[in-house]
Amino acid sequence: MKLPSLTIARLTAPFPLIQGGMSIRVSTSALAVPVADCGGIGVIGGSGLPPEELKQDILKAKSATNGIIAVNIMFAMKNFYNLVMSSIEAGVDMIITGAGFSRDIFKIGREHKTPVVMIVSSASLAKLAEKLGAAAVIVEAKEAGGHLGTDRPLREIFPPIREVVKNIPLIAAGGITNGYEMAEMMDQYGADGIQIASRFVLSKECDVSDNFKQAYLNAGKEDIVLTTSPVGLPGRAINTPFLQALKAGKDVSSKKCPAVCLKKCDHHYCITDRLLKSRDGNIEEGLVFSGENTYKMKSILSVAEIFEQFKSQAESVYKEGRGFLPLA
Repeated sequence: MKLPSLTIARLTAPFPLIQGGMSIRVSTSALAVPVADCGGIGVIGGSGLPPEELKQDILKAKSATNGIIAVNIMFAMKNFYNLVMSSIEAGVDMIITGAGFSRDIFKIGREHKTPVVMIVSSASLAKLAEKLGAAAVIVEAKEAGGHLGTDRPLREIFPPIREVVKNIPLIAAGGITNGYEMAEMMDQYGADGIQIASRFVLSKECDVSDNFKQAYLNAGKEDIVLTTSPVGLPGRAINTPFLQALKAGKDVSSKKCPAVCLKKCDHHYCITDRLLKSRDGNIEEGLVFSGENTYKMKSILSVAEIFEQFKSQAESVYKEGRGFLPLA
């Protein structure tokens, strides 16, 4: 059976897939545009960028596709408001946010007619997000890469959130690596769509270094670990020499904070600096965020090939779930 489209506010994605917004220049327009062209929602990672750079990348994406372009901005960023306003000025279609909870973002979204999608890991926050005006909610579980809001798996936390989110789309995220799992979350758990990130790192269009992609390809199950983050949340990443040194208690801090990017930072290392190192190919000294199931993926495909794979696999087993039914 053909998968349904995904409608968030006034926007409809022909294929119910959101590309996760990986920050510090991992998810740029180079990746978001082909995702949007394939019928998904392409997402630029806005956290850690200067507002003007983010604005220009959104403008570049919007000029290159008629599809949906969103931006992901962590609430934990010191320049959160400036990044949001720069995105709106650039004409972004949608704002996705997490790593903290902002009430004000919903007011901003209403004022500028820009849908706001909230990333949560609990039923209480999901219910609050819907009440405050979220256009959709993304349920992100422990299997996700990067910063985590829970230590519980997706299939455990999704059902109680599905029970309380009644009138807006609910998206499943964390550890989904193929179309069969996509169909499972939509058919059996009632998800209205999925969000995936790590699979898109291993795409030809993702413009991170070859070393970064090779770290993904080389990773075994035991190489993907939990670590601490200056953001104040646990994070899931590949166990690079940097993380090994961090775990061993070695001093990996910067003498001076080069980014000053977070509202609250414990300063045991500079996360922006470490993410940029890995993005540019210095895997030994870098932080390589990765989903829990990255070890299952062993090929670099084009974005179009990834979509075709997910589509053919999902539609071969999909029946019909109990997802979002808009009020009459």
